[in-house]
Amino acid sequence: MAKLRRDSCEMEMKMVNKDYDTSPATDIEQDRYNFAYDYSEGSIISAEEKVLIRKLDMFVMPIICIIDFIQYLDKATINYAGVFGIQKDLNLQGSEFSFLGSIFYLGFLIFQLPNNYFLQRLPLSRYIGSLVLLWGTSLLCTAFATNFSQAAALRFLLGLFEAGIYPCLTLLISTFYRRSEQITRLSAFWIFNGLGFIVGGFITYGIGRMENLHGLAQWKWIMFILGGLTCLIGIAVFFFLIDHPKSPYLNLNAEQEILVEERMRDNAVMRTRNIKKEHIFEALKDVRCWCFCFACTLLNLQNGGMTVYSSQITVAFGYTVSYQDLLNLTVLSTVGIGAADILYIVLAVYFVKKTNQTIYVACATMFINNIGLLLLLVIPVPKLKLIGLYLGWTYPAAYVLILTSITNNISGYTKKIFFNGLFMVFYTIGNFAGPYVASSSPAPLYLGAMIGYIVANFGVIGFLLLARWRMATVNARRLSQPSTMATNVEDDLTDVQDPNFIYRL
Repeated sequence: MAKLRRDSCEMEMKMVNKDYDTSPATDIEQDRYNFAYDYSEGSIISAEEKVLIRKLDMFVMPIICIIDFIQYLDKATINYAGVFGIQKDLNLQGSEFSFLGSIFYLGFLIFQLPNNYFLQRLPLSRYIGSLVLLWGTSLLCTAFATNFSQAAALRFLLGLFEAGIYPCLTLLISTFYRRSEQITRLSAFWIFNGLGFIVGGFITYGIGRMENLHGLAQWKWIMFILGGLTCLIGIAVFFFLIDHPKSPYLNLNAEQEILVEERMRDNAVMRTRNIKKEHIFEALKDVRCWCFCFACTLLNLQNGGMTVYSSQITVAFGYTVSYQDLLNLTVLSTVGIGAADILYIVLAVYFVKKTNQTIYVACATMFINNIGLLLLLVIPVPKLKLIGLYLGWTYPAAYVLILTSITNNISGYTKKIFFNGLFMVFYTIGNFAGPYVASSSPAPLYLGAMIGYIVANFGVIGFLLLARWRMATVNARRLSQPSTMATNVEDDLTDVQDPNFIYRL
């Protein structure tokens, strides 16, 4: 098993360029060893493995994507409620609306440590299903809030129960898919964030025309509809989510069982309930980990501000137009933002596949993001500022690439879980502070906030380049001085402990 995980660019290029003899001697061999080049993954895979991947894409990925979709939509309800007068109905004063956006991430932060423990101790399907049901109930109950304190408590619970979802979904993908396959699957479920923006825009438009239906405020209908839908999804996830690559529900044959073992070695992920303290200490000493964490915080300053204030920023483009025009403008922006989000993620993945350069592409998307924020400030015609707003949403694509780099380059089960939790702590800090950065600047330009986001995004680029340099240095040493030590995924070694591990840059 030595060096099986050396699937670096060097090894991949050898596989792509080598002339394989694919003419078997018999029809049986034709069936078993029918190799074909899979352009979507950039590697040679067998027909049997294609069947296995298709099963995973049909039975695992749709549920993962739906969970991510509803998670983002529920988190953004405060953004939509802001258009429909939640501030007035709850008598919110000063920065209390910003606090409703931020306290969600306080719940996110507090739950990260318990989440790390539950991830290694509980069946993932039951755990994820329970979390979805609990946060759906919290959102549903928000419709009954009558003051700031009640709304804040329920937003806190919403964040608390949503906190475990991103680490869970990322862990599932890193468990089921090879490292070379993970970028497309991670991007797929993050594309559903963009779909959440689009659907949220249409929901906002539809509810905007439900004036005083059954005596309920429009923002309450948002909570009722999405909260009830989330509860139903949570029940379905509890019973139907496949959470292990050898699940009997996948109906694997003998050859696919062997393939699963091989793919697990490639993933460098061996799930275990044994919590290894040395993995945790190694993560805390790893410079790359801190680079990714600080980059995450700086990037999510903008995410936190835009998630809460994007509708208000858009409404400012219309200034004195009618309520219906403002509603139309808000829908136009949210649908456009969602479409732009999807487009940027697809383009980012395309360029990574073409160049094999994950971090460089992430840096490029952050630079484009800054151009968008700058245009948002300097374009003099209010409605043309939508151009800057759309360009300023490339940062989710960068975030997807950062997650890809982490899932590809952190091995050791305890280390992976611990680092995912630590990463989410820094994600929370950025999102918690983001709305306050926005609220500290006067509308409609939010000048100070936009300048702050631009500076923070340059910091993201710096930290990513430092992490890449560290990994490239280790790769050069390991490739020039190959190890003779045999390692297996069953050893549950970290990327630092395994001399055969090659980082994907």
